[in-house]
Amino acid sequence: MIEHMETIDEFLAHRTADVEQAVRKAAAAEIMPRFRQLAAHEIDEKSGPHDLVTDADRKAEEYLTEVLVELLPGSVVVGEEAVHADPATYEALQGEAPVWIVDPVDGTRQFVHGDPGFCTLVALAQRGVVLASWTYAPVRDQLAVAIRGRGALLDGEPLLPGAPDPGRDLQVATSHPDYTTDDQKRALLGLRTEGVNARPCGSAGLEYLAVARGELDAVAFSWEAAWDHAAGLLLVEEAGGAHLTLAGEPFRVTGGNALPFTAARDAATARRVLDLLSGGA
Repeated sequence: MIEHMETIDEFLAHRTADVEQAVRKAAAAEIMPRFRQLAAHEIDEKSGPHDLVTDADRKAEEYLTEVLVELLPGSVVVGEEAVHADPATYEALQGEAPVWIVDPVDGTRQFVHGDPGFCTLVALAQRGVVLASWTYAPVRDQLAVAIRGRGALLDGEPLLPGAPDPGRDLQVATSHPDYTTDDQKRALLGLRTEGVNARPCGSAGLEYLAVARGELDAVAFSWEAAWDHAAGLLLVEEAGGAHLTLAGEPFRVTGGNALPFTAARDAATARRVLDLLSGGA
């Protein structure tokens, strides 16, 4: 456990490997033993049949909450399942304390159906600024880490997505229409145009990783939940990409964003997608 006087910068300089270990252990102990082994009583609905939670989500978040707060005394956790139980927990993003933003199983629907397209997302933020993030895909055993100002790595190798090839259709993952307002639907329809290949997204964390790797050109999302976006947005940003809301501003994890928003592998692509979204709005 670190001393109370250690700064965030010092923590990030010396203890990121401890966070990585915690993320890997949470997946190994609580997620992977349940993958393709879930019983019916281990799966529940939250807001509806497409919004699921499992014992893997709950147990992994409990594990990470305990370990991460111990690693960084004085920090707090905003986790998807804790916020579902007590929405007031989300307000910690507005406070002064360092905040761990946790999505224990991003892509729970895929996890429930035995699809390997899920991941664990952890980000560390303070005063609304995301400082570090960890994206772990346990089935692939792939770990992406981003530290603000220090770049982004996948399994220790730099992520450098570059720009899309000129003349090729943009590949864009978007929010599913079921999770959008009428105004957001109209904005997203701006992507249904020549030169753009838009498809519904899977796990948000893995879509962000695909952007940071240059395998996907952009995402266009219409919801704000910090646990879905904090880790991936920093990953894309530190890899050299950019993110913009419908107001032309970077996305804020504290909320109040003009939606939808985009994150893309380079600034020019982000602006191009935003222009299409603005034209549809």
